[in-house]
Amino acid sequence: MGVFSKYHRFREAGEDANVNNVARFGEPDHSLFTTSKVFTLHKHIDITDAQERVLYEANTKFPSLHDKTDITDAQGNHVAHISRKILTLHQRHFVTMADGTQFQVSTELWHIVKDVNNIEGLGWQLQGNIMALNFELYDSDGTIIAVIGQKMFSLHDKYCIDIYRPEYEDKVVAILVTLQHMIKDREARQAAVSTSSDD
Repeated sequence: MGVFSKYHRFREAGEDANVNNVARFGEPDHSLFTTSKVFTLHKHIDITDAQERVLYEANTKFPSLHDKTDITDAQGNHVAHISRKILTLHQRHFVTMADGTQFQVSTELWHIVKDVNNIEGLGWQLQGNIMALNFELYDSDGTIIAVIGQKMFSLHDKYCIDIYRPEYEDKVVAILVTLQHMIKDREARQAAVSTSSDD
C-alpha cells in the first residue's frame, strides 16, 4: 500500500490533488477526468471536469486501420483529429488541432521502465512510469504542463489529469486521448504475442 500511494497518481473527481504532484509541482490550475464507454461499436471517451460535467468527447471510427479519432467539445465544436501511422517500428500518431496546428506523438524505443513520447512539432515530451501508470507532460523548457494518472484494473479505462498550463488544455486533451490509444495498442500487441507463444 505504501508503494501504491507513493507512486500512483490516479484520483477520482472530487478528491484532493495528489500530494506527490503538489509537492513537486504545486497545486494544479484544474483537473480533468476520462472514462471510456465499453461494449459499443465505436470507441468513445468522455472527458469531464471535477463536477463530472462532460467538456470533451472523443469518438473513434470502427473499423479503422488508421485509428481515426475526432475530439469535440461540449457544444459539438471540432477540437482535434487524430490518426495512427501504420507500418512503423515505433508507435506514431498524427494530431491536427482545429486551428490547424499539427504535431506527432511518437514513442522512443529501448526504454525498459521509463516510457518516453516525443511531441514533435511542439517540442514537448511525455515521460511515463509504466509500472506506476503515471505520465508527466513537459514543454520545450522542461516546465510541467500536466500530470496524468491511470487507474489500475478499471473496466472503463479511467484517467485523471492535473493541468498546470490551462492555455494548452485543448492540446493536452488531444495528447491524453492519443496516449490512451497508444496504451491500448500496446496492450493488444502484447496479448497477441502472448497468445501466439502459447500455441
